[in-house]
Amino acid sequence: MDQQSQCYAIILLIKHFIWIHSAKSFCTEYEKSKAVADKIALDAASEGVPIVVVYPGVVYGPGKLTAGNIVARLIIERFNGRLPGYIGYGNDKFSFSHVDDVVEGHLAALNKGRPGERYLLTGENASFMRVFDIAAAITETKRPWFNIPLSVIEVYGWISLFFSKITGKLPLISPPTVYVLGHQWAYSCEKAKAELGYNPRSLQEGLAEVLPWLKSLGLIKY
Repeated sequence: MDQQSQCYAIILLIKHFIWIHSAKSFCTEYEKSKAVADKIALDAASEGVPIVVVYPGVVYGPGKLTAGNIVARLIIERFNGRLPGYIGYGNDKFSFSHVDDVVEGHLAALNKGRPGERYLLTGENASFMRVFDIAAAITETKRPWFNIPLSVIEVYGWISLFFSKITGKLPLISPPTVYVLGHQWAYSCEKAKAELGYNPRSLQEGLAEVLPWLKSLGLIKY
């Protein structure tokens, strides 16, 4: 077996870079676990294990609607009237990665990635205000007309968490998610573009797939 075929893609979210936070300032335990995995992978790579590490951004797109699909869940909240305003004031920046682009990026990393190297499988950097504005334009609906402070969203998250324990359903938005929303997660994928041929789609293109998908599931109306 040649070295290239032995490469492993370690799947880690961009927000889990080990050098972003100290051990005492992770937003969630999940984030901390990814940072630990990152260090293990990089240590193994330094010892000659043929590992290629990739870091997707905020993954979104049609597929299974999990708690981690924050883009879809916030759009659902928005279109069902439970999130009438913008989240924050547009200062947040995230790298949005369409799920299909992430899959292609992993395959490219396996075939073209250099062992021991790290690649950002990110996409367009934008705020959730931008997400809501694009969604409104695509669906020809009104944009939010006011901003909701993250502190208010956090209270809503605690309420959602309380009712989720009673109903057994996933919370609509959790406090740890709000903590994540309060940080900056904008990064460049130029290295992946140059070395892997990574070619992420725009947020406009991605949301043009997500919105009809959610509508087909009966989760939003427009």
